[in-house]
Amino acid sequence: MIGAPRVEDLLREYAPQVLGALVRRYGHFDLAEDATQEALLAAAMQWRSAGVPDNPRGWLIAVAARKLTDLLRADQARRRREDTVMRWPSPTQVSDQDDSLILLTMCCHPALTPESRIALTLRAVGGLTTAEVARAFLVPEATMTRRITRAKQTIKNSGIPFTMPADGDLSAVCHVLYLIFNEGYSATSGPYLARAELTAEAIRLTRMLFRLVPEETEIAGLLALMLLTDARRPARMGPDGGLIPMEAQDRTLWHRPSIAEGTALITATLPRGVPGPYQLQAAIAAVHDEAATWQDTDWPQIVGLYELLLRQSDNPMVALNHAVAVGMARGPLPALELIEPLRSTLDSDHRLHAVRGHLLEMAGSPDLAKAAYLRAADLTTSLPQRRYLHQKAVAIGD
Repeated sequence: MIGAPRVEDLLREYAPQVLGALVRRYGHFDLAEDATQEALLAAAMQWRSAGVPDNPRGWLIAVAARKLTDLLRADQARRRREDTVMRWPSPTQVSDQDDSLILLTMCCHPALTPESRIALTLRAVGGLTTAEVARAFLVPEATMTRRITRAKQTIKNSGIPFTMPADGDLSAVCHVLYLIFNEGYSATSGPYLARAELTAEAIRLTRMLFRLVPEETEIAGLLALMLLTDARRPARMGPDGGLIPMEAQDRTLWHRPSIAEGTALITATLPRGVPGPYQLQAAIAAVHDEAATWQDTDWPQIVGLYELLLRQSDNPMVALNHAVAVGMARGPLPALELIEPLRSTLDSDHRLHAVRGHLLEMAGSPDLAKAAYLRAADLTTSLPQRRYLHQKAVAIGD
């Protein structure tokens, strides 16, 4: 007999594989999801008493397929669909790795909005309930239900094929996982600085994706970036939930096993061809994490890595981070010159004004720095960020 946590771990692992197998063979995303949930519930009840079967994935798919058939029989087009069911091949012959990967690519399809991709990925692949996804993004459950329903309807209406992407391009999947991680690490709104459940889920899904396609260097880079960044989370928040900037963090609290894993991963990946954006960001994170103190940070190397990143992307946030690194390596005045052109595109983003405040403070312009901090505080919707920026402005006034 096996303990409850072990059963829950198995169900979490197999859920996207079962759903993927059903949708690939039978279609009907909504009904397949309902059938999968019923099969998982049946397993949770039976496996704890009877034990886990020899082929748990096959057991779940067989039960879910029967549940799906029952659901289809209840539909108005019962006879026509029953005839179709009789001609279906066995879903247990499908590769579990392909199904998990295909389910991810379908949930992250470009036909969906970014918000819908995130919601559907967390719901279908991550196994979060609609209520959990809604809480994570601070929206009512009814709103998230509509968002997920629209995403499923978009998939149905667009005729998106449930197959492996022809060109093997997983950039949309990586982008969605990156967005989930960022929202977890630095919440864009609400009372909390971070949402650990989202960062953990992003890392879990990225780790799964890396196991499926280990030859993809950008996926390795993304996983390394997440590990190296999340390693600092224990030192990033004070007892009151307030933000502690990197220069003031107690680095003994950083999670060393994650740093070791992330560093080893990016060290092994970088030599394999021209590094992509996630690999370069991971390399930057590794330089930060390897420094014993803030003063020991190799800022010239970080500047160089950001310059490589800028050659691949004209993302203004990359340019802003590059300016921060320049400010630390060469002084605030060259950095202020670099961010001046960014004001036209990032004027409504609190991060630009926070960086300006920091650089102006370094340059000895307290009045301008205070105004920049206050402007940043007004723009952010994160309460911990707002408190921190107000504290910076007040400290200048004092």
